[in-house]
Amino acid sequence: MSILVTGGAGYIGSHTVKLLIENDVDVIVLDNLSRGHIEAVPSHIPFENCDLLNYSELVKSLKKHEIEAVIHFAAFAYVGESVENPQLYYQNNVVGTFNLLNAMKELNIKHIVFSSTCSVYGNPLQVPISESESTKPINPYAESKLVIEKILRDYESAYGFKYVALRYFNAAGADSEGVIGESHDPEPHLIPLIINTALGKRETISVFGTDYETPDGTCIRDYIHVTDLANAHFLALNFLRENNSSEIINLGTGLGNSVMEVIKKAESIIGQDIKIKFEGRRAGDPAILVADNKKAQKVLGWNPQYKIEDILTHAYKWHSNPKY
Repeated sequence: MSILVTGGAGYIGSHTVKLLIENDVDVIVLDNLSRGHIEAVPSHIPFENCDLLNYSELVKSLKKHEIEAVIHFAAFAYVGESVENPQLYYQNNVVGTFNLLNAMKELNIKHIVFSSTCSVYGNPLQVPISESESTKPINPYAESKLVIEKILRDYESAYGFKYVALRYFNAAGADSEGVIGESHDPEPHLIPLIINTALGKRETISVFGTDYETPDGTCIRDYIHVTDLANAHFLALNFLRENNSSEIINLGTGLGNSVMEVIKKAESIIGQDIKIKFEGRRAGDPAILVADNKKAQKVLGWNPQYKIEDILTHAYKWHSNPKY
């Protein structure tokens, strides 16, 4: 029996595939390559080039394999894009997942690990943010993820599905061996933007807002190494196998770093100054987003192994590779 990884050619998906293989898990990758990279998929792994919106092709692809469970990453994940084009996000993320769940139901596959997001909390009332915080998304991307969580809950009640929805904070970094890393077009994430500025691929790094109620006035976020995230998905898979019960779990380090702290640490690691452009606040950016990760520790036995310095070091190593 194999594990199907949807979106396995993407950033977090490809790192999870690598970790699963290292733990002797049989993996099948399904991706339509609209935003993933085929070179991130090991050549010996079964690969299905399939769009979740094509239900008949999806069922045909799944029927080729003996699938035990699904780890579901396939989704669009740009907040700004979701605001500009909500139709794209509700169709791709919600309808695509709806098709996937129905194909799973048709083939009697009842376990799924779902890639959710801390964005479902919106502007939280309490920080660190626990799973008991109320959900109030402030953009279509986050709304699409919360809708899927609700569908999963209803599919559990009606059809016996069991799921672990992982609400993660700021994924960052790259594989420590430098084999795979983060590559988006356009690139929305702070750490690759900082490194690309240091490497001369950008003129400046923009800092949005310097007047937040934080020690240095810039936003604080909980940056989590992508390999730690991958390990959490492996542990969630094992949890489903052993317990056959559903959970919603935050993934974060429980530590926050401000935008300026990350830039200064990057300058120290890279050994050069990084040119900064200070701009006004972006709409919808909370001052502080940091996870309470006690549930992940208790339920999954998960403890993040990497610090922000490791994240920056591994990301710089990958982005500096001439192949990239």
